[in-house]
Amino acid sequence: MAEVQSLTLQPPHVNGHQISGARAAAYEALRVEYERLLAELDTDVRSLLERWRDELAAYQGDEYVYSVRGREIRVQNHVESLSHLKIPKIATPRFSDWGDIVRWAMQENFPGKFPYTAGVYPFKRQSEDPTRMFAGEGGPERTNKRFHYLSHGMPAARLSTAFDSVTLYGEDPDRRPDIYGKIGNSGVSVATIDDAKKLYSGFDLCAPSTSVSMTINGPAPMILAFFLNAAIDQECEKYIREQGLTEQVEQYIEELYRQRGLPRPVYRNIATNAPAGVLPDGHNGLGLLLLGVSGDEVLPPDVYAACMRRALEQVRGTVQADILKEDQAQNTCIFSTEFALRMMGDVQEYFIANRVRNFYSVSISGYHIAEAGANPITQLAFTLANGFTYVEYYLSRGMHIDEFAPNLSFFFSNGLDPEYSVIGRVARRIWAKAIKYKYGGNERSQMLKYHIQTSGRSLHAQEIAFNDIRTTLQALYAIYDNCNSLHTNAYDEAITTPTEESVRRAVAIQLIINKELGLAKNENPLQGSFIIEELTDLVEEAVYAEFQRLNERGGVLGAMELMYQRNKIQEESLYYESLKHSGKLPIIGVNTFLAKGGSPTVVPHEVIRSTREEKEQQIANLEAFWRRNAERSEAALRRLKDTARRGENIFATLMEVCKTCSLGQMTHALYQVGGQYRRNM
Repeated sequence: MAEVQSLTLQPPHVNGHQISGARAAAYEALRVEYERLLAELDTDVRSLLERWRDELAAYQGDEYVYSVRGREIRVQNHVESLSHLKIPKIATPRFSDWGDIVRWAMQENFPGKFPYTAGVYPFKRQSEDPTRMFAGEGGPERTNKRFHYLSHGMPAARLSTAFDSVTLYGEDPDRRPDIYGKIGNSGVSVATIDDAKKLYSGFDLCAPSTSVSMTINGPAPMILAFFLNAAIDQECEKYIREQGLTEQVEQYIEELYRQRGLPRPVYRNIATNAPAGVLPDGHNGLGLLLLGVSGDEVLPPDVYAACMRRALEQVRGTVQADILKEDQAQNTCIFSTEFALRMMGDVQEYFIANRVRNFYSVSISGYHIAEAGANPITQLAFTLANGFTYVEYYLSRGMHIDEFAPNLSFFFSNGLDPEYSVIGRVARRIWAKAIKYKYGGNERSQMLKYHIQTSGRSLHAQEIAFNDIRTTLQALYAIYDNCNSLHTNAYDEAITTPTEESVRRAVAIQLIINKELGLAKNENPLQGSFIIEELTDLVEEAVYAEFQRLNERGGVLGAMELMYQRNKIQEESLYYESLKHSGKLPIIGVNTFLAKGGSPTVVPHEVIRSTREEKEQQIANLEAFWRRNAERSEAALRRLKDTARRGENIFATLMEVCKTCSLGQMTHALYQVGGQYRRNM
């Protein structure tokens, strides 16, 4: 590494001879004034200037060396083009003026350095792309097959789960007319821990190459408990197989079910008419050995505790659990806001106590705010304000900022508006400065990590082939802005659940940008652009102005009481729709550049939905689960309600209760204690 740059003023020489007399006196006066002003520089500013040449040299050499959690990482600084030019991964500024350097470093800086405007990590991951595709339809087995299809040949399994509306509202599959038709439609049906085990089977949930995202909010604590127990039981299964205990455990489970007079649960993808036990391509069977039992039923307590500890410390992923944006935009609230916030806090306290460091306890989401009609500035402002509200709430419960802030993640939409090109830059800058200067958080707490999904609202049922073009441009915004993960929508999502063909094309959009587009080999392509810097400042200022409007209404919760957020979103949605229908906002193939036939709405040949057989299978599986746990579920639900009444940690109890109780049972038990959601009118 280069020496630290000295800021000391050196004495002048003329033709190799030191000057003297009046000129020397003038120099001395200048030196004294220089030293006085230098001493008045802020410590951070002085340190920044001293290390500037060092920083530039680090990016201009062959390798950049940095460490993550004590592990040294070496990255090649350049990529060779087909023309044999060395393309820098990080392009460096050419400033020499101290003011320019300080201004740039304080507002922009290199990726991985405060205020993280250009990205939270020095370089992108070399081992995996940011691809994370959303999937969910039918029963757990059908969606599991789609997950394996999406992950085939990929270096990492980054799964993103869509749940059906029955699950989203915390209910169990049922033949009630208002439930039956929705089972497994527009999302996967998950009602028990066995459903969760099947859904994620064949993926090692504790491997560093596996990450699971779950888009669930109202019943998030229960679904999260299902997922974490599935991960724990996978660790138990790996231990059983490593110790040669598989046959012994199989015999024990068979005997257990023989005594109960009940059949063992099985993996069967009824949507493809596959026999029980037939697995999709790429599925290795992991996660299915302990279907119908928990690891603590077949292993000694100390061994089970070790498996549990290992799983919780290693599992990677995100649960959405953002109840504030549900009230403001998406509407899947089921508990009172106060009770839902309490359970969010319980989840985070459980994470702290059990060293869950690689899983995000909440994904603070702007996507649904944008989909409901908000413009990009409102999306960003409301989302960040919600994030700071969670920070204040967790602090009020006695948690330290550095214990929970690293477990917070964000989720934004990317449309085609110019502001979307800088949404990540502005979010990272505002969050980092607030966490550092207001809350005193460390570097890890200051890093805002976020997922992008391209805009579903921008997909149109007319000329659906054009949707891929829109999605490509939105993905380019996201990748150039260094998002941490990315879902690209399929072109046919405007009219049906995506097919395998359309999903493959959507994944290819990301792969072509990341693998083929030359400029994407550079990892800070937006830095140094006049328009990007101008947009960043404009959007940041607009976000602060929205913060002020929220403050005037009593903060986020006070504004929600007045329905401020919902009204603003509706007004902006109406404005967008009026421009679209008047033609003032041109949309190709929709209100301009129409085909000879007028670009009518495309009607799909087949609307992909769950079948009657899948619905009946989910109901039958649920009823079998109830029968085999009938002797234990009542006491478990009573314990859950007692925990809530006593003010103890509800999530810690859910981790046990979910082994014997279904989603709907737990939801309705908690209604009796925490109340059901009622919108303020």
